[in-house]
Amino acid sequence: MKRRHKVAYSLTSLVSVSLISNLIAPQSAIVAAPPRNPDKTVNCEILVVGGGLSGVATAYEGLLAGRTVCLTEITDWLGGQISSQGTSALDERPTQRSRQFYSRGYLELRNRIERKYGKLNPGDCWVSDSCFLPRDAHTVMAQMLKDAERKGRGKLEWFPNTVVKDLEISPSTVDGGGKLINSANRQVSAAIAIQHQPAKGAPPHNTFTLSQTIEDAYRYENSSRFTKNIIRLVPQKSQGNAPKWYVVDASETGEIIALADVPYRLGIDPRSHLEPSSSSAQNDPYCTQGFTYTFAMEATKGPQPQKMPPFYLQYSPYFSYELQRLANFDLVFTYRRIWSPQQGEPVTFRGVRFSTPTPGDISMQNWTWGNDYRPGTAQDNLVYTRQQLQAAGQLQPGGWLGGLRTETLQRGEENALAYYYWLVAGTTDSQLGEGVKQQHPNNRFISGLNSPMGTAHGLSKYPYMREGRRIIGRPSWGQPGGFTIWETDISRRDYNDEYYRKMLPAAMYRRLQGTLAGLEAVSVIIGKKPPEQVMRRTRSTIFPDAVGIGHYAIDFHPCMEKSPPEAAGNRERPGERRGAGQAYPFQIALRAMIPQKIDNLIVGGKSIATSHIAAAAYRVHSFEWSAGAAAGTTAAFSLKNQVAPYQLVKDLPRPSPQLQALKRLLQQNGNPTAFPDTSIFNENWENWR
Repeated sequence: MKRRHKVAYSLTSLVSVSLISNLIAPQSAIVAAPPRNPDKTVNCEILVVGGGLSGVATAYEGLLAGRTVCLTEITDWLGGQISSQGTSALDERPTQRSRQFYSRGYLELRNRIERKYGKLNPGDCWVSDSCFLPRDAHTVMAQMLKDAERKGRGKLEWFPNTVVKDLEISPSTVDGGGKLINSANRQVSAAIAIQHQPAKGAPPHNTFTLSQTIEDAYRYENSSRFTKNIIRLVPQKSQGNAPKWYVVDASETGEIIALADVPYRLGIDPRSHLEPSSSSAQNDPYCTQGFTYTFAMEATKGPQPQKMPPFYLQYSPYFSYELQRLANFDLVFTYRRIWSPQQGEPVTFRGVRFSTPTPGDISMQNWTWGNDYRPGTAQDNLVYTRQQLQAAGQLQPGGWLGGLRTETLQRGEENALAYYYWLVAGTTDSQLGEGVKQQHPNNRFISGLNSPMGTAHGLSKYPYMREGRRIIGRPSWGQPGGFTIWETDISRRDYNDEYYRKMLPAAMYRRLQGTLAGLEAVSVIIGKKPPEQVMRRTRSTIFPDAVGIGHYAIDFHPCMEKSPPEAAGNRERPGERRGAGQAYPFQIALRAMIPQKIDNLIVGGKSIATSHIAAAAYRVHSFEWSAGAAAGTTAAFSLKNQVAPYQLVKDLPRPSPQLQALKRLLQQNGNPTAFPDTSIFNENWENWR
């Protein structure tokens, strides 16, 4: 146990040294080595970039449809949020959960978790009906894909520890007649990937933190840590002019949409009648939701030695229980407890019921004023903007290094390790003041390659990402600037609130009310009917091209106002939580998954076309699966019918026969595209919680 702490904290020292090196030699000063010839070429029908929940769901449906699926993942675990990112506590809404109204693969995942442990909630957590060990999630999902491969007679080409470095993009000929519809449109004709494995004599995978390896993973040349295989991924040969394969961006930050240089958004959208709760009148691409390096800790019978990390005092001014009703160590420990071999005594703290921790219990930590790291300025933002990528040379041939600020990853790692020490040995609280935080030495930080996180350092293999790049869809009916799902499409907020009357210009306020007024919209917008006399819509927007579903609150982990995030006295960006609150059950529009410019690229997961506020709901586990199921089914359907996805929605609002056929296929396969009783005539959604 003592040795484990020593391993973890010696690695954090390496993080600090690496951080200094990065500050001295920023990425923009690094010249990429030229590519080697590929070591092998692999044929795919569907290339899925990213092995998180959305990527696994895409592969699952593609395999069941009998297709050859190539799946790349930067880590060696499948599952993303519930495995390599460590957030193995399913975020679900009570009504959807009680009705078990999910995609077939997500239901299968839940069932397999329950069969593995003999119960759905082996952690006896109170945030969810299911908390479990991240390492087991990977095993469960790997078996799911094997079974889907066998059942559907598809073929899976699985590439762990693999990143996409370059894309080959060619003119598109998608019109069914061999001519270009739009010479600006293109297709991805090949992808160049790098798979890395430990070099001879080097430590095994997952010894070092992500910040110490990510740039190396994206370089063609071998290193002291890694040897590389260069893989060229290409489509299988087929007839006709439609795309011969589909590339699905299921990455955590929208890597492929950045590398392909299609239009996208980052961070805060400008305040408008569609995004009325925005905290800014202008776009702010640097303020995205916080990211989190999760870790596991174990309750012990007696006190454990707790060594202060050398950087603890830098981060300690940030940490807090946040609210008085949450200021209880046992409550925080059991919030996302992922393993509990012996149930403790039931207790209640300020209305929250849970069982007390017992020795051997394992908790996964994911706490807003704890291991969340929340940069929000141009000096420290994690996900580089297009302008920053250009300045760093990452959009040049061979220049792509993953599109993330490495030193911010490092600071997120340090912050997480410092937060563990605060939990067990800290006595300060940045939000609640003195006398609240007590020490709790009867715990140990769990590290090691066989630990729940599967890393020698004990942190998750990849940070939990709440928000990355989000595409702007193609110009569409009602949205000539590019399709997007907005705040007003899903929020339950009462926009008659005085805040909106005062904050929004009169014309914008009328347009807001008109947006929610249904058949009375024109009368409100032209001023014929006062907004306060309108009966507002009490459901989410119904999309004629819906291909999936989701339901979750609009849940914010806002960026901090100043840099660095951990600075004493720093505060959350003012107004960011204004948009937070309950949402109606919502849909995933196919238009939100179709980027501009590239005809054979489909976007899944958190990078679909949502606004900053809507994205705060479109990010949880069951949504990711539903989006992935839609992406995999759409890709297989498009290959079979030789039609590109954008052609399915070009005639909206009148659905095409082929779009209707795709929706029927999804529904027949057990992948819902709408919640029960969804209709423009049904305004009764208050009971969906």
